[in-house]
Amino acid sequence: MPSTSRHRASRDGYHPIRVSIEFFPPKTDEMEKILWASIERLAPLQPSFVSVTYGAGGSTRERTHNTVARMVRETNLKPAAHLTCVDATRAEIDAVVQSYWDAGVRHIVALRGDPAEGVGQAYRPHPEGYATTAELVAGIKRIGDFKVSVSAYPEKHPEAASLDADIDALKAKVDAGADQAITQFFFENEVYLRYLEKVRAAGITIPIIPGILTVQNFKQAANFARRTGASVPYWLAARFEGLDDDVETRRLVAAAVAAEQVLDLVDEGVKDFHFYSMNRSDLVYAICHLLGLRSQAPAKPAAKAA
Repeated sequence: MPSTSRHRASRDGYHPIRVSIEFFPPKTDEMEKILWASIERLAPLQPSFVSVTYGAGGSTRERTHNTVARMVRETNLKPAAHLTCVDATRAEIDAVVQSYWDAGVRHIVALRGDPAEGVGQAYRPHPEGYATTAELVAGIKRIGDFKVSVSAYPEKHPEAASLDADIDALKAKVDAGADQAITQFFFENEVYLRYLEKVRAAGITIPIIPGILTVQNFKQAANFARRTGASVPYWLAARFEGLDDDVETRRLVAAAVAAEQVLDLVDEGVKDFHFYSMNRSDLVYAICHLLGLRSQAPAKPAAKAA
C-alpha cells in the first residue's frame, strides 16, 4: 500500500485527497494546552492548511491572531486566519489584515460573521465597516496577495431568502476575488452534490470544499445543526441512539460515520475536505487513518479531554 499521506484506498483504487482542519482559539490555559497538543498530533498528516476561527462579534480577534502567528513561527503548517466584518470599522479590519500579512500569514477565511449576541440574532453592519463578505474579500485583496476562502451553504444560510439568493451571494464573493469556498457541514452527501451542480450552473468555478463535522457529542451537534440550518437525518440519530453515556463507543461510531461520508464523496470525484475538529485531535486523527492518510513523522499521543 502506498505510504504517502495523500492517498487512500477508495472503493475502486487509490485516489489523492487533501484535508484541511479547523481549530478555534483557546479561552483558557488548559484549552491552550489541548489545542497545541492537537496541532502537534495532526501536523504530521500534512494538512493542506489549518484554519483558526473568529468568535461572534470578533470577540477572539487577539487570540486568533496570536494562535495563527505562533503557527507561522513554530510549525511548518500553512495557517489560515478567520476574519469577520462584524462590529468593526474598515480601518480596524484593514489593520488586522495588514498585521496578518506582516506576520507571514497568506491565507484568510473571510466571513460576514455572527453578531456578538450569537447565531440567530439580526445582523447589522457597522456604519463605517464592510457591509458584506464580498466587500471584505475585495478589501483583503487590496491590501495583499492573500489566498481568500469564503463560506458556502449547501442548505442555504439561515438568513437567505432562498438557495438561489444564497448562491448569488456566493457569486458576489467570487467576483470580489474569493479563491475557494468551504461549506457549512452537512450529513447527507446528496445535499452537497446537488448544491455543487447548482453552483456550477451559476457559473461559479472555484473549488467548493465540503465541510465535515466530527460529531463529538450528537445532541450538541444536532442542536448546532438546527441553529445553522443544517438538516439532521434520522439515520444519523439512530447511529448514536443509546450512546449518551458511552463516550468510547460514541467516538468509534463518529469516526466511522465521518469516514464513510468522505469515502462516498471521494467516489464522486471530490478530493478536498475540511474537518471541523472542535480542537480534539483523537477523532480527526482516527478518521484520517481510516481514510488512509499516514503521518510523515511519529504521531504524538492524543491529548486527554479536560
